[in-house]
This record gives sequence, C-alpha cells and structure tokens, in this order.
Amino acid sequence: MTHVLVTRLDNDGDVLLAGPAIRAVAAGADRVTLLCGPRGAQAARLLPGVDEVLVWRAPWIDPDGHAVDRADVDALVARIAALGVDRALIFGSFHQSPLPTALILRLAGVPWIGATSVDFPGSLLDLRHLIDDDVHEVERSLDLARAAGFPPPTDDRLNIKRDSPAFELAPGYVVVHPGASVPARAWSPERNRALVAALDRPVVVTGGPGERELTAYVAGDHGHDLGGATTLAELASVIAEADAIVVGNTGPAHLAAAVGTPVVSLFAPTVPAVRWRPWRVPHELLFVDVPCAGCRARVCPVEGHPCLNGVTVDAVVDAVQRLAPKAVLA
Repeated sequence: MTHVLVTRLDNDGDVLLAGPAIRAVAAGADRVTLLCGPRGAQAARLLPGVDEVLVWRAPWIDPDGHAVDRADVDALVARIAALGVDRALIFGSFHQSPLPTALILRLAGVPWIGATSVDFPGSLLDLRHLIDDDVHEVERSLDLARAAGFPPPTDDRLNIKRDSPAFELAPGYVVVHPGASVPARAWSPERNRALVAALDRPVVVTGGPGERELTAYVAGDHGHDLGGATTLAELASVIAEADAIVVGNTGPAHLAAAVGTPVVSLFAPTVPAVRWRPWRVPHELLFVDVPCAGCRARVCPVEGHPCLNGVTVDAVVDAVQRLAPKAVLA
C-alpha cells in the first residue's frame, strides 16, 4: 500500500491550483494525505483524491509571521512520523523554498521526498526537479508530479466538491467579489460599488466573515450582500450558478475556474499573469500596464494604485457583457 504525503502550505487559491497534480498522485497511490496551512484548509477539504488533511502554520510561508515554537515543530514531526508515509511531494511557487518543509519531513522519517528547487538541497530531496519559472502554477505542480512518476490526469482542469447553499438567488446574476487576500490585488471599494450599480442585472456580492463591512458597502442598494454568509464550498455553488464573476487575483477566481464560470479578472500585475491567471476557463484580464509591474507588493506603495484603479467601471461592464451576454427578452 502506497501512502503519499503532498504539501501546499499557503492560501486556498494556491491549494486549489495544486488540485490536478494531487489527483494525478491519487491515481497512482493507495492513500493521499495533504499537509496545508490554515489559510488553505477549506480548499484542501474540497479536493478530490485527498483522504486526510493535516493543518499546520509554517513560519516560512504564513504572511503574518509568528515565533518558531520547538514543541509545535516536534508535534508536527511526530504526527507525520505516525502516518508512515512512503513518499512526499512538496508543491509550491517559484519564490518559496521547499527545503524547510523537506527538513521537517526528513526529521519525520519520510524515506523519499521530491520538490522543485533552485536551491541545492543536499540530502533533503531525492528528486530535485527544475522547471522554468514562467509557467502556470497548475503546470508547475503537474510537472513535478510527472517527474515523480504520476502522469497528469486526462482532464487537468480544476475540480472540487461543493455544497448547495441554504438559500436561493435570482437567475442571471453576476458575482462581484471585492476583497482579496493581498490588498494590492483589490480594486477599490468605490469602483466595486459603482460597478454593482452599473451592471443592470442581478448582482451578488461575496466575501469572507472579515469582509462584511466591505461587502455591505459594495452591495449598497443594488446588490445582494452575501458577505460572511457562505462556507467556501457554498461559495463555490454560488459562483457555479452565476453568469460570470468579477474578482481580483485571489481564491474565488480559482473557485470559478473549478466550476466553469467565466471570470472578469481585475488582475493586478504585481505577479505575472502567466503563472496565476484563471485556469482553463473563459476569462478576461483587466489591468493597466505600469512600470512597477512584477513588484510582488502586498500593499501598493504608489498613490492611487494605478495598475488596478486605472481600470474603469465601463471597461468591466463591457467585459462582463462579452463573457456573459445579457439575455434579450423578446
């Protein structure tokens, strides 16, 4: 019996993008355990092929930062050792070193570890995979799985399990998701509010529990506010029934790709679109090309946030209409 541990330690969106590679691993393994961070735990539980989810906050990944606690690390090592895994694959982005994770896995006695790494791994990796940085995150993970002996699935689109929400929405609606896990990737609340008023069709405004004030403001008198009202699985169903979604480069854009809903992506060019654009779903990227593109800033240091706030409400309305033409009544 082959038990494989896979890891993706960052956000829900990142975990979703590892989904096709995890399905590839699951097709060739008897059991798959996913080690993820608390910001990715909801998405981890939606992925087909995952038998068990372990949640741990990695100090080298979590953006809030916290002190390294030896007892906490020892407890994780003991939990992984008790699993008796045969192999491990570390999935991550180009700017994340897999080596701290590999060290944890070695301490837990994992006998074989593979990862993509530009850094010399010493004895930490059995498979040191290399790939060009400018590929999509999905392709990056699939290529590592392939190198480890797990061929890509025939259908490499994103795929999730989802729950139906306990409420009904008017048909023909568009989702507007104004928040983002990184502030520099969010269109201004004022632009989002103006968009909701300008769309001339039903609009559902979504957001997490900590974004209720934002979603209430954006919804105003024209939108249906669902801020904090759904789990991630329920949000997936809300997006699945929408004609389109307007969203930044953040988790719900990848939820939309997983359920096949067209995406109007307000894509801040802080990171390259080739790596993070919506995967295998109709979409349009809207942004202003600026000299500071590729800055990887979490908070925009330029007054007015020109790469996103230079996108007009009319441009977004037009993109929604192109991707999801409004039905014309006879």
